[in-house]
Amino acid sequence: MATAPIQRGRSNTRRKPAKPVNFKVNQHIVYPAHGVGKVTAIEKEVIAEMEIELYVVAFEQEKMILRVPTNKAAQSGMRPLSNENVLKDSFTTLKGRARIKRTMWSRRAQEYESKINSGDLVLVSEVVRDLHRTDAQPEQSYSERQLYEQALDRMVREVAAIKKTDRDGAMADILDTLNAARAKAAAKAAKEAEAASENDNDTDEAAA
Repeated sequence: MATAPIQRGRSNTRRKPAKPVNFKVNQHIVYPAHGVGKVTAIEKEVIAEMEIELYVVAFEQEKMILRVPTNKAAQSGMRPLSNENVLKDSFTTLKGRARIKRTMWSRRAQEYESKINSGDLVLVSEVVRDLHRTDAQPEQSYSERQLYEQALDRMVREVAAIKKTDRDGAMADILDTLNAARAKAAAKAAKEAEAASENDNDTDEAAA
């Protein structure tokens, strides 16, 4: 069991105070560092001679219990499940073209980890999209595979909770969307290549 740490530190920029959030028992939530969890209780404990109200959050897959001070929940990034509009945006993101920056892997890995731990479903879907590989593509390195599976797991769990379906159903929806998008992109590229080849042949015949 763990209590969410209260982050302290100085910043040169003024941040807008996090908007208070209230969660109910049995409500599914998303905690940035751990993904989808469920509020199982709201308790009061005495810590350092102060009575503190806590959300007790269970993460079934990790078999972990987290205690989050209710007055620090918003600050920690704990949030409700994404709404239908955000869910739609995340699947639209999956359909987009993978964006791979020409930077060192270590730097890209840090960016991917930051997106995964942001708790933002759309940012997580960007990682899934960018690191997804079809059978026709080169195999991933071990570290790429680890990040891909972590992002995919985060997305699958939230999609399943939003749609009130099981893990397999959510996984199928995500992979089907990715594979359909990649197949469409490959067909388009092949068609463009064929058209370019025909234009080159016409130019050669005209020159002859």
